[in-house]
Amino acid sequence: MPDHIYETGPVRILECAADGPSLKTERDAVDLISAAASANAGWTVVPASRLDAEFFSLRAGLAGAFLQKFVTYGKRIAILGEIPSEFSESRALRDFIRECNRGTQIWFFQSREELLERLACR
Repeated sequence: MPDHIYETGPVRILECAADGPSLKTERDAVDLISAAASANAGWTVVPASRLDAEFFSLRAGLAGAFLQKFVTYGKRIAILGEIPSEFSESRALRDFIRECNRGTQIWFFQSREELLERLACR
């Protein structure tokens, strides 16, 4: 299934396909930002399954570098789905996700419905 572009209210969303290549570099983040800009999307939605496992190991620094690109370019990203089980018990990761969800640029959700509900509340 290819990437999907849709709108909810005034928000245009680029949702990445679940079966695409693993996202693991800052260059991958820039490519997503470029695709979102080309689609005139306000949000980029990435399935958690597309992110390299190192993304969820905060010590590796991949999450920080990857997500910082979105912040730097003033773009928004939502990560959908289950966190890999080997990282789901990490207190640091849970705290990181909680802090991201308090903001307006980076969100983590279990489902698309949760994302759409939050967008509707804005």
